[in-house]
Amino acid sequence: MNFITDVVLPLALAFIMFTLGLGLSFSDFVKVAKNPKNFLIGITSQLIFLPIVALIIVFVWPLQPELAIGLMLIAAAPGGVTSNILTSFAKGDVALSISMTAVMSLLSVISVPIVLGISMGYISDTTLGSISLTGIAISMFLIVTLPVLLGMIFRASLSYLTKRIEKASKMLSTILFVLVLIGAILAEIENLIEYFAQTGLVVLVLNILMMVIAFYWAKTFGTGSAQQKAISLECGLQNGTLAIFVGISVFGGGLYIVPAATYSVIMYLTSLIFIYFIRNR
Repeated sequence: MNFITDVVLPLALAFIMFTLGLGLSFSDFVKVAKNPKNFLIGITSQLIFLPIVALIIVFVWPLQPELAIGLMLIAAAPGGVTSNILTSFAKGDVALSISMTAVMSLLSVISVPIVLGISMGYISDTTLGSISLTGIAISMFLIVTLPVLLGMIFRASLSYLTKRIEKASKMLSTILFVLVLIGAILAEIENLIEYFAQTGLVVLVLNILMMVIAFYWAKTFGTGSAQQKAISLECGLQNGTLAIFVGISVFGGGLYIVPAATYSVIMYLTSLIFIYFIRNR
């Protein structure tokens, strides 16, 4: 048993998702239901366009099957919690960003196994074999969906205490994300340069393509620039911790988590550049 991957990683991810839930109220979802236009534009970008773009890249890019599946894992992951913070820096629609992160995280219990099952059928000659999509869904529910719901219930029941711990919880969840990312990189430190050579460009292409597609998709059908910024950043900043968790728990890590680790580094650089140009445009 590897204590880091079997215990620390799931607990870290669960806490990160619990912290996301602390920032949500059930009224947030009511607001989305009353005015769903921008939300549906964003969810379409992330839930449909992102996996399709990743699959097209896999078809045209000469990647090892393990790396290709790892790329699909990061494409299937919901937006990361830091997208909300960077959307605020970009003067985007923070409420929309939070709603997308929350709903995509809740939907990931279904979307990740589906994307994984479909993409493996195209990428690998081998069948799913002993891999249970139901098992993945159960793990996703326990580690991702349930903590978000518990965080929301905690906020609704203990609002005073939530206000006192929310800021510290967000800071701790950010630290945990960084530690998980560093742990994933250190586990493959001997091959780090080779892995960046193999996947650095491909994840950069995926990241930039999706931010551009989401930006102009939102510009065409959305309601304003604040919504464009939120949707673009939400589609560019993925939950690398979740992708790493699935890569380790399902496939045992190795090459499968390399795209998630490299993407998690690159996405911040591209997002900060995006924010700089957006704010100074």
